[in-house]
Amino acid sequence: MGKEIIIRGRKVYPGVAEGEALVSKIPLMGWGNYNVQMGYTVERGHPLYEVPIKDKILVFPYARGSGGFVMYGHSTAHGNGPKAMLFTQPYSVEINTAMILKKPCMTDFDRDPVEVIETGDTVIVNADEGYVKVIKKDT
Repeated sequence: MGKEIIIRGRKVYPGVAEGEALVSKIPLMGWGNYNVQMGYTVERGHPLYEVPIKDKILVFPYARGSGGFVMYGHSTAHGNGPKAMLFTQPYSVEINTAMILKKPCMTDFDRDPVEVIETGDTVIVNADEGYVKVIKKDT
């Protein structure tokens, strides 16, 4: 088992989820750049291009662009949504997406999760109690 790190933050949407992290250091864009049926970004040149978010703990700095980011929330209706979302900058579009997603979501962290968490780490999101436990993947 790898090193454990606790990050404290604020609940956006309640719940507890555990899963593998999928981290984007680059903001995510919605409308026209996200395939809801397949559950991945189709923004060419993005590091997560065509990487499925299904059942992942999606970690990203913020959404960019218009309200089209809510498509990430609608992916749950197609069975392709993330288990939880962690984002560093809480704009209204991320909060709206959290309400559509109806999965644990957090923001306003004491440490930047984009810098602490790596893709492949195991993450336990406890939005109800305001913390994220990161279990670093063995290297």
